[in-house]
Amino acid sequence: MTAQTMLIGNRPCRIYGEAHAEYLLLQMTGEHELQSIDSEVAAIAQSAHQFLFAAIPVENWNDALSPWEAPAVWGKESFGGNAADTLRFLTEQVVPTLKQQFNLPENVKIILGGYSLAGLFALWASTQANLFCGIAAASPSVWFPGWMEFEQRHPMQAQHVYLSLGDKEEHTKNAVMAAVGDNIRTLHSRLIERGADCALEWNSGGHFKDADLRTAKAFRWAMEEHT
Repeated sequence: MTAQTMLIGNRPCRIYGEAHAEYLLLQMTGEHELQSIDSEVAAIAQSAHQFLFAAIPVENWNDALSPWEAPAVWGKESFGGNAADTLRFLTEQVVPTLKQQFNLPENVKIILGGYSLAGLFALWASTQANLFCGIAAASPSVWFPGWMEFEQRHPMQAQHVYLSLGDKEEHTKNAVMAAVGDNIRTLHSRLIERGADCALEWNSGGHFKDADLRTAKAFRWAMEEHT
């Protein structure tokens, strides 16, 4: 599956797939992910479903994908809390542009996914908008300060939610990030209790292993589950 680059609101988005697709898959991507996006899309394409996939770049990963400001958790880079701007860009520019350019059905099924902080962004976006039929969150940063309390007060609206984590991720000396395991278990239970269709899958290894394949697995699950 070959990519084409399309400028949407001056951002070079990488688009894969076909017109009239049944599914629109959206993923916010950092510079560090773009070299493996081809292999991710190839793995998603093992699904029988027709899809259009858009990789949408973010300039500042920590700022663009964090729902509110938070101090640095590792290194010196804090979180700017600009997720609302990113979501607005998705809903007001990316989705309408892709629907028009690729003749997507008006009721195309939209799945928002991502890895790490982009996975958290996808979960958070589902608390803000009911645009997404599925959320594909691979190793999402559910350790993010205040997230679990926020989601309790503003429940996610998507009915199909995929969560995954590497089995070594919670074994870290970083006290904030060590909460990731308990938080993802709690979130999974919470969604099931509310009647959502939610999977939690454990992958072997730490946070940086097979990010592209883990994300592909998340998108494939979300498409399969929705049928």
